[in-house]
Amino acid sequence: METLVEHELELNLVLSPERSVPVPARLSYGAHDPYAVHITFHLGSETPVTWVFARELLAEGTFRPCGQGDVRVWPGRADGRGVLNMGLSSPAGDALLEAPLAAVTAWLERTHRLVPPGSEGDTLDLDTGLAQLLA
Repeated sequence: METLVEHELELNLVLSPERSVPVPARLSYGAHDPYAVHITFHLGSETPVTWVFARELLAEGTFRPCGQGDVRVWPGRADGRGVLNMGLSSPAGDALLEAPLAAVTAWLERTHRLVPPGSEGDTLDLDTGLAQLLA
């Protein structure tokens, strides 16, 4: 049974309304961490940058603006195509990224087949985790 859903794609880092640069990225979702999605950005350095946030936030952001603080997500259009905008804030700075909406939506559908929304808690082995913490 598949326990990990990944997808490589190219995002655009928006530098100004007229200029953006491509950023290779990987979307990852695992049944072992059913509430979270991981987005790893390959920025040309030895160490990629990974952001982790709620799968529900990403899914909701495909329909309407959502999130606050460090991660904000909303649908939009760029160059006549649907995009998913991601506003990321950290002590190192802020970034606005555009992802192809269709690719993200298709990937999210695969994660929902792996762990349907609302059933995330069923995949967690809380007894084992608690036993390890208390050991």
